[in-house]
Amino acid sequence: MKRYIRTILRYGAALVLAISILAPLLWLFLMSVSSSADLARVPLEWIPRQWDFSRYGRLLSLEPGQPGALFLHALANSIFTATGATLISLALAIPAAFSFSRYPGRDGWLMGSLAIYMVPPVAFVLPLYFVLQQLSLLNTHLGLILVYCSLILPFLTWMLKNQFDALPLDIEQAARLDGLRFWQVLLRITLPLAKPSLAASAVFGWLLAWDEFFYALLFTNNIQAQTLPVTIAGFTAGRATDDGLVAAVGILASVPPLFIAIWLQKFLVSGLTSGGSKG
Repeated sequence: MKRYIRTILRYGAALVLAISILAPLLWLFLMSVSSSADLARVPLEWIPRQWDFSRYGRLLSLEPGQPGALFLHALANSIFTATGATLISLALAIPAAFSFSRYPGRDGWLMGSLAIYMVPPVAFVLPLYFVLQQLSLLNTHLGLILVYCSLILPFLTWMLKNQFDALPLDIEQAARLDGLRFWQVLLRITLPLAKPSLAASAVFGWLLAWDEFFYALLFTNNIQAQTLPVTIAGFTAGRATDDGLVAAVGILASVPPLFIAIWLQKFLVSGLTSGGSKG
């Protein structure tokens, strides 16, 4: 009897969690296909009387005067900057995490970099602005990528360091005895064993850059490098805001992270749980 109760409670909790995650997305979709009259109706009706998918066509169109030109450009900017910042951060975080893991006594440097996140982001605005200005990187993809690397790199280093700690040292020691150097051990032995962890860390870093709004708002001033979160905020400006259009933008903006999560699902799950087996 207790077993059945535990099973019911487990599936019930999973159902509640799924509803809490999917319900806002469902409501966002219903808003995106509802007419302006349905959205302004009192009392509010959950199911639209007239389904309208024209907003998605406008957002995916490059015709002049349509919001799609702005949305698609911002979408490309976000994908480029998030991917670039993640790849650069991973390339730097892997050797740093391996060094912290295999050569003890340097944790103070790692903790110091993580402590920076206790400082409000607004404290770094002026220094970063002056640096980007001197390097002529304001309102550029490269400028945003470098700023995002400063946000992502400490977290990825910390995550990978914990995962490297969970890997067995015997294999690496045997490889060193066979004559492999530091970089050879890292590339041939450690990284193949840490593929799930790399996938989980990459998704985490990519989402951090994808959702970043504050610095993108301050360091970009037009569509040349403006990212999607800033563009979405721009859709809400003005006296007459099309709530359905904003909802459609939100639905389309969630598609790239969804595809990445599905693509790396197996690696993501095993990567997030692999550190729990350390004895």
